Amino acid sequence: MEQRLRQAQRYKEEGNGCYQAGRPREAAGRYHRALLQLRGLEPRLPPPLQALGARSRPPTTPQQEATLRRIQTDCYNNLAACLLRMEPVNYERVKEYSLKVLERQPRNAKALYRAGVAAYHLCNYEQARHCLAQAAQLQPRDTSVKHYLELAESQLSAYRQKEKQLYAGMFE
Repeated sequence: MEQRLRQAQRYKEEGNGCYQAGRPREAAGRYHRALLQLRGLEPRLPPPLQALGARSRPPTTPQQEATLRRIQTDCYNNLAACLLRMEPVNYERVKEYSLKVLERQPRNAKALYRAGVAAYHLCNYEQARHCLAQAAQLQPRDTSVKHYLELAESQLSAYRQKEKQLYAGMFE
């Protein structure tokens, strides 16, 4: 357990270095490797081969579980950031990874922003506005958050205007 946690931490740190050096594709690979190191260590999940008579995994300490969760959350958050820098952007994945972070850290401003950006590009303007409004509360000076929040609100306003015109024509 300890060895795999240390290896996952090393991969995460290598990913951070790649990301800072402007190599998001390499960084994403390192974050995936870190997550693979952690796969199967989840204390609440049964070991995959236990039903076939394999030994059960040793119990985890609260500190090990906290370390595992922290590394996983950081890797998912960092993966979302990498994906936003890679062409073509896979907004579905950005959303998926950001939501994993938000399950554990509902007030993570970066994950809220990334989930909002992904929702915006997936044309889910209501969800985009919801996530970006929360991110704006946490980071009121962030111009990127404000920009995407304005874009989402503009799209929602245009949609409501079209809807209003459509219904107005139906009842004349």
